[in-house]
Amino acid sequence: MTLPGSPADSLFVTFQLALAGRYSIDRELGRGGMGVVYLAREVHLDRPVAIKLLPPERAADPALRDRFLREARLAAKLSHPNIIPIYAVDESTGFVFYAMAYVDGETLAERVRLRGPVSSSEAARIMRDAAWALAHAHSQGLVHRDVKPDNILLESGTGRVLVADFGIAAVSADATGEGISGTPEFMSPEQALGQELDGRSDLYGLGVTAFYALTGRLPFEGRTPTEVLAKQVTEPAAPLLSMGAPVSRKIAAIVDRCLAKSRDQRPASAEAVAAQLGVAIEQRRELPVALRVFAKDGARLNGGGTIIFPFALLGVTVGVSSLFGTAAAYGTLAALGVLSPLAYLVHAAGRLLRQGFAQADVAPAFQAEIEQAREERAAQYGRSLAKFETPLRQLALTSGLGLAGTTIWILGSAFGPRILGPITIPGWGISLFAFCAGSAFLSTLGYLTAVQQRDDVDGNFWKRVWTGRIGRVVFAMARRLVGRRKASAVMTHRATELALGLAAENLFETLPKETRLALGDLPKVLDRLQHDAQLLRAQYNELQEALSEAPDGGASEAYADVRATRDAIHDKLTDTVGALETIRLNLLRLHAGSATVDGLTTHLNIAAEVSREVERLLAAREELEHHLEFPREIATTPA
Repeated sequence: MTLPGSPADSLFVTFQLALAGRYSIDRELGRGGMGVVYLAREVHLDRPVAIKLLPPERAADPALRDRFLREARLAAKLSHPNIIPIYAVDESTGFVFYAMAYVDGETLAERVRLRGPVSSSEAARIMRDAAWALAHAHSQGLVHRDVKPDNILLESGTGRVLVADFGIAAVSADATGEGISGTPEFMSPEQALGQELDGRSDLYGLGVTAFYALTGRLPFEGRTPTEVLAKQVTEPAAPLLSMGAPVSRKIAAIVDRCLAKSRDQRPASAEAVAAQLGVAIEQRRELPVALRVFAKDGARLNGGGTIIFPFALLGVTVGVSSLFGTAAAYGTLAALGVLSPLAYLVHAAGRLLRQGFAQADVAPAFQAEIEQAREERAAQYGRSLAKFETPLRQLALTSGLGLAGTTIWILGSAFGPRILGPITIPGWGISLFAFCAGSAFLSTLGYLTAVQQRDDVDGNFWKRVWTGRIGRVVFAMARRLVGRRKASAVMTHRATELALGLAAENLFETLPKETRLALGDLPKVLDRLQHDAQLLRAQYNELQEALSEAPDGGASEAYADVRATRDAIHDKLTDTVGALETIRLNLLRLHAGSATVDGLTTHLNIAAEVSREVERLLAAREELEHHLEFPREIATTPA
């Protein structure tokens, strides 16, 4: 048996003879319907290259040969870090080929086949880099037509993503005499129908590629290419999250939009996809270790000590009762039951403060931990209990109301005789109470189990504790215990408003006591401005994302009010951050002796007015919400 690419392979020998003196072919890398790829060395520059050869039987067709050369020369004009560069396009003694850079690595298809689906963050990076490459090609008027995992290469060592075979797939239409080209499993509906294509067809292929990379499965499969093409045209793709893929909702939404049947419902451009993925990746960037540990473990009362604590408290209470009486025991129980958890929380906050962080850093840390936990739960449990969540919730509410009603009735029956005379509780009343209690307990437990399989209930609870009023009190107490020494500088993820607020708070804490008393409202103003800026930033990102997800990119008149609100929020965010910057600069001047307390008080009044304007703007934003007719993910906590 003759192996392809071996010295006995006649094509290998004759092609090498035609290239003698220019390229030295080493071995065959692969072959398919559109050509054979060889690894070779370019003689004069002594560099490795990959040579793609149009099969001789196809090169014999003048129209097909000319189309291959024309498409390859167009692709050779592309210059982008995520596109494999083409060095030469040529023909020699009947052979038609092009030479491109050799990439030492593997295709995305090989990566998934060998090691399984990729992680959410890795898939987002691959999609973003491929979208950058597609955006560049589209700007040059070139549509890829065959975006698939086999045409996406991952460079060894660097992990760089490179897209190959731009425009070449179009040649297969001439080769087969059919009006369509590409790979059926990755072909857009309009491409399957032989319609005119634009860049949005490539986005469909990118969506299928991402679906495959994240799940290891294709959205459409069939026994024949015709069956697959029929499904591409007629059947909607399953939502990515329904496949149990461990992926964030934001990234899943981008993939689902790329897989829309109508090109008008897909993202407007590859550049828009890359931008949205860039935002998703940026929001998921790695947090400092101290914050990760805090959100995952240190901020929660769920360690071994939490299990031992009730038994220790019970023992202490019994001891106090035997020595000092029942009243002292109840006092000890109440004091230790409240003060011990509070002391732990203050200690955790103080440790975070000593490492240079502040309460403002807690919300993003918890958000990242909750997102990661959600992905892990999706991978571990899938959506097996999701369909039971709503019925269980309704049953828990109904049982709870029944339990409350029967409890009131029984209590009324117990104490009513003093007023109304003897009242007898029937046996079925006790049975009804027991049934409602058992039903409420079991349905609530089932509902919480279902929710816990898709979300981090514990993490959400502690996030609310640490970012709310309790968290502010705990951090204030910890700050007093830690002292006013300057916190060590840390490189973290803080938004501008949080960094400015923290800097201003540190400056305020180092002022003389008399000056701090004269500027007593300053900490409250800083806190309100930071909170306002976070809300504005979240609202702006929400509206920007919603507009980008609109079928026309939000450019139509139907979205004029949304665009106007987005711009108004952006302007007010600028004013809010500017007010924080002004306070910080005036505190610096106050330290330097070039500003007065009265001058800073004036700026505090201006900042307070800015905050009131923000409240009015956000109230108007709520009135606009019912006009938003496109899906979006509501930001519940600024990050």
